[in-house]
Amino acid sequence: MNRKRVYRLWKREGLKVPRKQHKKRRLGQSGNGIVRHRPAYPNHVWAWDFIFDPDERGRSLKWFSLIDEYTREWLALEADRSMTATDVIDILAQVFWVRGVPQHIRSDNGPEFIATAIQSYLATA
Repeated sequence: MNRKRVYRLWKREGLKVPRKQHKKRRLGQSGNGIVRHRPAYPNHVWAWDFIFDPDERGRSLKWFSLIDEYTREWLALEADRSMTATDVIDILAQVFWVRGVPQHIRSDNGPEFIATAIQSYLATA
């Protein structure tokens, strides 16, 4: 079926025609661009995030995951009902003591990751 005919039929039925999604070419603007480090060796770039999952009673579990992007090795995977910035610092301190400090840590801007306690800890690590 021709795409123009599909468009015409959708319009006649009063449906909203979906727009084609274009791929984003780069992150940020060139003057204020985001540098996305690709891992070149172990302990170069780590990524961390929280995963939320319900247990069998329906209560929420919060999982903290820390991965080495080069080796794809799980460095930490902790679960708890709630996790604060100090809990994340304790986990990071254990992993830093065993594996060393990475050059870059990638994360989203969740409230646990932008906390001043974590930022000051990472500045001294």
